[in-house]
Amino acid sequence: MTRVLATGTFDIVHPGHLFYLSQASALGDELYVIVARSSMIKHKPKPVLPDEHRLEMIQALKVVDHAVLGSETDIFEPLYEIKPDIIALGFDQYFDDADLRRKLADRGFDSEVVRIGKLNSGRLCSTRKIVEMILAL
Repeated sequence: MTRVLATGTFDIVHPGHLFYLSQASALGDELYVIVARSSMIKHKPKPVLPDEHRLEMIQALKVVDHAVLGSETDIFEPLYEIKPDIIALGFDQYFDDADLRRKLADRGFDSEVVRIGKLNSGRLCSTRKIVEMILAL
């Protein structure tokens, strides 16, 4: 059984998130999702929604088999329990693929890293843009 892991903030769930998770799910038999904790997000503004609300939204999606909150101290900590075969990254996630592979190997993981492409539907698929649009109203 191939276990796939996807991660993200998932602040305001939109079609881009659904595309990412659907594509990730198609890579294997079981999809685990780690929802990043607000305290660990350093590369962009903090989420609007609390951690537990974002987790609840992701858990409700049919495409997701298991969803958990990330660690408060080490982004790799949940991987020891999940043991992913494949880690699916979104097209715009800030991870450097080669650096991530090296860090995974240093921690004893032999996970394949796959970058998921962008949804090109013309739909509003950016939390930042959705927030900007709401604020402009």
